[in-house]
Amino acid sequence: MNFVNCTPHDLTVEGLGVLPASGILPRCATVRNVAPPVGGIRVTSQTMGEVTGLPSPAPDTIYIVSGMVLGALNGTRPDVVAPDTGADAIRENGQIVAVRGFVC
Repeated sequence: MNFVNCTPHDLTVEGLGVLPASGILPRCATVRNVAPPVGGIRVTSQTMGEVTGLPSPAPDTIYIVSGMVLGALNGTRPDVVAPDTGADAIRENGQIVAVRGFVC
């Protein structure tokens, strides 16, 4: 299996080691809409729009993207995952230094 790290930084994954940043940086458009103010303060709602910059699927290849990009894809790409930065991520001084796996 080929893992392509499409995040802007190297990623350490338990059992795989360090996956260097590939330079591929998919992004998703943000659609903002004005919502009713709360206590006189402006409020907007935000939804994720189209994802750009993500390569087409390739045999035996998994693309690792940000959680935001993964969410914008809404399950349409089974070849795309994000780092699992949940409670069991490996931390030092409160900072994530490695992940144990991926979310899909």
